[in-house]
Amino acid sequence: MENNSFDLLSASYNEIKGIKYDYAVLPWGATEAHNYHLPYLTDCYLSHDVSVDAVEKAFALYKIKGMILPPVTLGSQNPGQYDITFCIHARYETQKAILSDVVASLDRQGINKLFVVNGHGGNSFKNMVRDLAFDYPSFTVIIVDWYKIIPPGGYFDCIGDHADELETSVLMYYRPQLVNLPVAGEGRYKPFQSSSLNEGIAWTPRNWAKVSQDTGIGNPHQSTAVKGERYAKAVTGKLAELFMEVVTKEMY
Repeated sequence: MENNSFDLLSASYNEIKGIKYDYAVLPWGATEAHNYHLPYLTDCYLSHDVSVDAVEKAFALYKIKGMILPPVTLGSQNPGQYDITFCIHARYETQKAILSDVVASLDRQGINKLFVVNGHGGNSFKNMVRDLAFDYPSFTVIIVDWYKIIPPGGYFDCIGDHADELETSVLMYYRPQLVNLPVAGEGRYKPFQSSSLNEGIAWTPRNWAKVSQDTGIGNPHQSTAVKGERYAKAVTGKLAELFMEVVTKEMY
């Protein structure tokens, strides 16, 4: 088992004791409603499962060994989301405290490269990472939104950004037992009335209660596991390559 111990959700100390790990991966999601057909922990499942595939590929292809930490379930939510039952909003200070404690622990243990594989669009880590770079100058934290690694065009027919065809298809590939597609809403949503905001000239959080009736953005009904597998394999290949480049090459 020792050469295949990549995931702390299943690994024991007996399996990893004495083994050198080149990097760690921290999947980060949220606890929130995902339309009617996906579980609250969708972002956690997806960031975790993509990480597992990518770490295994990095070992098989490049002989570098990483460990996947348990996914963080606390995400930053928009107005209107944190009014939904059991949708949990985590403040910036909460997320920074979690990330800081993870970095401090790994740094003490001699592991100085951490990849945060993010699955939740509301999470933003840049300022945290800048602070940690000040406190731990020999430690590298890299943030990657797994769903942005490969553009969805060419893989999916209906592009959205929450509980949409992309998320649904990839979860159908990894955990089909958690997807109840027949009950899904259509993911209809209202954009801002300001074209400037829609174009990304400026930013403000969307009020989810006014944007979407079913909490989804993008129609998921054409989702399939085949689409999810094709997309996931492309994403995890690129992610494995990123792990290799950061671990084996100088940063500059």
